[in-house]
Amino acid sequence: MNGSRPGLQRVNRRALLLGAALYAAGAPSALAAGLDQAAPAGALWVYVGTYTSDKGEKPSRGIYVMELDLATGALSKPQLAAESIDPSFLAIHPSKRFLYAVNEVGQFQGRSGGGVSGFRIDPAGGLLRPINQQSSRGSSPCHLTVDRAGKNVLVANYGSGSVACLPIDANGRLRPASAAIQHEGSSVDQARQQGPHAHSINIDPAGHFAVAADLGLDKILIYAFDSAAGSLKPATPPFVKLPPASGPRHFAFSSNGRFGYVIDELANTIVAFAHDPETGELSPLQSVSTLPAGFQGRSHTAHIEIHPSGKFLYGSNRGHDSIAVFSIEPATGKLAAVAIEPTLGKEPRNFAVDPTGTYLLAENQNSNTIVVFRVDPETGRLQATGQKASVPRPVCIKMIDKPREPAR
Repeated sequence: MNGSRPGLQRVNRRALLLGAALYAAGAPSALAAGLDQAAPAGALWVYVGTYTSDKGEKPSRGIYVMELDLATGALSKPQLAAESIDPSFLAIHPSKRFLYAVNEVGQFQGRSGGGVSGFRIDPAGGLLRPINQQSSRGSSPCHLTVDRAGKNVLVANYGSGSVACLPIDANGRLRPASAAIQHEGSSVDQARQQGPHAHSINIDPAGHFAVAADLGLDKILIYAFDSAAGSLKPATPPFVKLPPASGPRHFAFSSNGRFGYVIDELANTIVAFAHDPETGELSPLQSVSTLPAGFQGRSHTAHIEIHPSGKFLYGSNRGHDSIAVFSIEPATGKLAAVAIEPTLGKEPRNFAVDPTGTYLLAENQNSNTIVVFRVDPETGRLQATGQKASVPRPVCIKMIDKPREPAR
């Protein structure tokens, strides 16, 4: 439905019942959302990567899983899905049978460098069964992705400033790296940019190019990617340069591949690009701030994500402890500021929009919480639902459909 809401005679009975229940629970704003759109059915499994080396008051043991009820936004009590060392970032295989996690460490299995761990997802309860591990071919891996064919894991190593490609066999096992590339250079921030720091690696929707945002170089490096061969080779042009002290961190492509967006950790900006699907070239279009005008405090961005509808873009601010909301102009790919919403916790390192586009889950690393927000389908604005869960040192959120129970 559009913004001019029709009369109640067009609202289905299920939405009314849901709205009544939410209103009784003290959520009148959720009532309005229930009238504007029927609640989606079913549930999702929510996987949470964490820092286990950051002990704090409530130490983590690995990867956690919980259930998100799509009708109400309620989260079940988290349970440990698998023990793992610093599984800070996660990626789910297209088949939804396997999950992969970085092990963000400098020493792994007695050798210098970090690792990547593979797990099989148990369809009966969502717990994770270890498959195997491989070297990430660099230190402190902090981001990874699986290609659309499900044949490779691509990983970015922050500590060493390198990227690698690890093939996946038919049983979900990781093979040793088929490609590894060391970045070179530095930039102007003497505290953070004395050398390369690859912070993410993403594949374009066509599967032909991989882009690696390197915080230490103020560059997005562009690689021609061959899924069948598991190869990465510098494209032409091989990178796009950002302004000094930008600190590019995470990247997101539009679903049609025409545009790309990078969030800059040091500059607190998002840069929009036009993307050439034939060459991989990224041409800057626009730069926008993620912070309110006049903000003087210390803050650094973290994650960026596009709503499944393609209409909205979100970016998180650590320090300001908020999520910046933008609308996307379909024809030009440019951004317009909509709102900056508090995440109701400290250090929102990561967040995720569920596949239906109904909810955004924001994790607050230093508050040990994950907070559920409902997304307004017309504006993209966020409204806290009152639902949250406690997870120790959360760093990454990934969601998949919970298998439906067979009919009896």
